[in-house]
Amino acid sequence: MTQTQTILLVEDNPVDILLMQRAFRNETFANTSLQIVRDGDAAVFYLNGDGEYSDRDRYPLPAIILLDLKLPRRSGHEVLIWLRQQPELKRLPVVMLTSSRQTLDVKRAYDLGANSYLVKPVGFASLLEMMQSFNEYWLNYTELPESREFSGL
Repeated sequence: MTQTQTILLVEDNPVDILLMQRAFRNETFANTSLQIVRDGDAAVFYLNGDGEYSDRDRYPLPAIILLDLKLPRRSGHEVLIWLRQQPELKRLPVVMLTSSRQTLDVKRAYDLGANSYLVKPVGFASLLEMMQSFNEYWLNYTELPESREFSGL
């Protein structure tokens, strides 16, 4: 039996959220659970298990974070800085998923410890193709640290 893996999508654009939810309904992601938060502070609360996110059965630690760059309250870069300073979470893979192609954004994301940087494609077919490649690479071939390592258990 294959274990369900949780992906945390940190995204504020409702259209992008809808498209990602639609992409994750594809059979490629049958063993994947998509959790969504809409700003940088909510991402920190989720990962820290604070407040409404304290129930780890309902809000499990993710195997991977898909992190938008331009977020309300705390940017993707700020979330990444916070995450890499958390001893229990610092190994959690982070894939930046953004519309920015600016060289400074790319360099800063990698300098702060992003594991990958993807630019959102235009059109659902292209997004689906990219997410299927994401699934193949990150969930089928990459050896990820176990989530209990993130929590210090």
